[in-house]
Amino acid sequence: MLKKLFMLFLTFAKIGSITFGGGLTMLPLLTREIVEKKKWATEQELLDYYAVGQCTPGIIAVNTATFIGYYQAGVLGGIFATLGMVTPSIIIIVIVASVLQQFMDYQIVASALMGIRAVVCALLSHTVITLAKKSLVDVVTVVLFIIGLVLCFVLDVTPIIIVIIGGIAGVIVGKIKEVHSK
Repeated sequence: MLKKLFMLFLTFAKIGSITFGGGLTMLPLLTREIVEKKKWATEQELLDYYAVGQCTPGIIAVNTATFIGYYQAGVLGGIFATLGMVTPSIIIIVIVASVLQQFMDYQIVASALMGIRAVVCALLSHTVITLAKKSLVDVVTVVLFIIGLVLCFVLDVTPIIIVIIGGIAGVIVGKIKEVHSK
């Protein structure tokens, strides 16, 4: 058990130390580490953990790590995975905060940050496309996607309401499919 907890901590510390740009940018890393290398979850299970991580309060990356850790080793697994995910960030933030302010006036720092923001957009785009390929699998999911876009961008509905609507719609569609398959 101790070995599993240590592996959870190290795996999520690795992911946490090389994930820049937020929770969405870590999905390719999670897929490689959790699904392909460790085989702690299937790709579908990972997407489910990730979706639940988005729906719950807090940081997506931390929530997802907690879910995976919990499913691997119970409450202690969740704690170790969470600590692994946040430890690199805490260390990096403390270091950056202590020195960045001194260098913010330098053009090279401003240019580097501009470049980082641009490539983070590319990483986020990759993640969105990957999620879409795996999540938009039939007419119903495409319609829900379009409704979600309209609610988000046109009507400016809060994300939690959109997620709740998506969950309710999924349950209703699932029940309808269940009735028709009998």
